[in-house]
Amino acid sequence: MSEFRAAGTGSGVFAAAARRLRRVVPYDAAAWFATDPATVLPTVPVRVENIEPEHCESYWHREYHTEDVLTFRDVARSAPAVGTLRQVTGGGPARSVRYQEFMRPLGYADNMRAAFRVGQGTWGVVDLFRSAGRPPFDERDLRHVAALAPGVAQSLAGLAVPNGQGKRGEVAEAPGTALFDLKDRVTFADAHAERWLGELCGSAWLSPSDSLRTAAIYSVVARARAVAAQRDPGPAVVRLRGDSGRWFSIHASLLQDREDRPGPVSLVVAPATAVQLIPLIVEAYSLTPRERQVTECVARGHSTSEIATRLHLSPHTVRDHLKAIFAKVDVSSRGELVARLFGEHSQPLMHAPDAELVHVYDDHE
Repeated sequence: MSEFRAAGTGSGVFAAAARRLRRVVPYDAAAWFATDPATVLPTVPVRVENIEPEHCESYWHREYHTEDVLTFRDVARSAPAVGTLRQVTGGGPARSVRYQEFMRPLGYADNMRAAFRVGQGTWGVVDLFRSAGRPPFDERDLRHVAALAPGVAQSLAGLAVPNGQGKRGEVAEAPGTALFDLKDRVTFADAHAERWLGELCGSAWLSPSDSLRTAAIYSVVARARAVAAQRDPGPAVVRLRGDSGRWFSIHASLLQDREDRPGPVSLVVAPATAVQLIPLIVEAYSLTPRERQVTECVARGHSTSEIATRLHLSPHTVRDHLKAIFAKVDVSSRGELVARLFGEHSQPLMHAPDAELVHVYDDHE
């Protein structure tokens, strides 16, 4: 178990990581985001240190609407999963839109970003800023953040493991749709969208600066526009947990008229289904690609010999994979495995309610 798991909650994981990091890597502002491991879009928990809420909308606009270096997607896909703005610009941070429009006006001289990965999945990211009065981040700082990352990633992934508080017998409910205009303002929303987005963010979802959780809403809208402009490969999809503990799937796409002129962004939100959650859960258990294939075959009811034939493996190798899967998921049989992955996790509530939106000012713990 990761050292940060003792924190108990996602916000606690980030608070513990921030306390440890400040002791060895001084910084002046930071933004910590859990992310959907498949899309690297922000979800919760969120911890923001010394950055005012009104920067939220422009922050995500720059991330997806402008050509820039050291984006979260770049960092997540890189081998070291950590880098600094001065490093990637060869000492010329003014080449970055983020530096010109955000950092320099606020007095920041350098920026470090890191991804918290487990296998191929990125479970969170951190954005660190250092003021002009400090030296830029160096190789020592990079090593410290890289050493911290695995423990944070494992802790965030572990939050997807069930705690037995799912509600039984609930069925899928209708999705809601909202339209966002060219300035990313909500223009229309049906009753289901009002309900689901209200459950996620309260009335704050109508304004990007009123709640940290709206970062996920407005970032997926921004990515939809970036995907349509071919600046981002997508997809514009994120899975997000509300205060109730219920998981939601949010998908955004840009609408166009018959002459291909861009129009509003359509955002569809609904309680997540088992199919949408299973990839998240499987990622949380750190199953290898081959173990995932075996797990899928087990879920379909295939025998050991059938799995061996389908995956071109020997029965002995299949049994070895099953042993490894059972150990990771903490079960002792195929039935328990299916129940754990496709039973417990298909329930709407996977976690106890937890206040995981934290805005901190002048935090020098």
